[in-house]
Amino acid sequence: MATQGDDDERSFFSVVPVRQATKARQAPAEKPHYLGHRDRLRERFASAGPDALPDYELLELLLFRRIPRADTKPVAKALLARFGTLAEVLGAPVGLLQEVTGIGPTVALELKVVAATAQRMARGEVQGREILSSWQQLLDYCRSAMAFEAREQFRILFLDKKNALISDEVQQTGTVDHTPVYPREVVKRALELSATAIILVHNHPSGDPTPSRADIEMTKEIIEAAKRLGISVHDHIIIGRKGYASMKGLLLI
Repeated sequence: MATQGDDDERSFFSVVPVRQATKARQAPAEKPHYLGHRDRLRERFASAGPDALPDYELLELLLFRRIPRADTKPVAKALLARFGTLAEVLGAPVGLLQEVTGIGPTVALELKVVAATAQRMARGEVQGREILSSWQQLLDYCRSAMAFEAREQFRILFLDKKNALISDEVQQTGTVDHTPVYPREVVKRALELSATAIILVHNHPSGDPTPSRADIEMTKEIIEAAKRLGISVHDHIIIGRKGYASMKGLLLI
């Protein structure tokens, strides 16, 4: 016959396991879906190289460091939708980059550091080399340095008697469609550097590299001033976002 103690014991063991089961059956937190994507993207880059990744995935890789706890794919695609190409994203001003959702000051600065590094690498390809035989490398460097500038920039490449690059300097920076250039200052700087030849380069922020009448006239004035002092002007290159124009190639000088 059951006693009061038996009833108490059955009551104790019938209640406690139910409480334990309730506490034990909590579902584990799910891992964010983008973490696996990041690992796969890194592995693909390491094994197949950058050519295996489209622009938006390369951008994702750049964004991983500064956006550690969010899906970077929508941000990368938004950047490309806004600016067009990876080169244009890296060339965009910090203020415009921050207009894209997900891009703050730190991320924008990181992208500009990458752009500056790419420019230094391109410059290394022409520094100290015979420029006229490294023409494509020169164009690549000029595009990386100037194609996406918001204002006109007038740059001079100073060369020695072997046509090797002595110095690369920004002579003037102007407005969106005009840069004041003074032939006397150009020639004076060439003499200071003992340069025997120069290449003129400037950008058109509009994107169209077609030389204007003012561009042609200014170039001819510089050629005349330089010629009197034995300095050659090899070319005047105009850089646009989609290409370039060579005044020498167009037979304008």
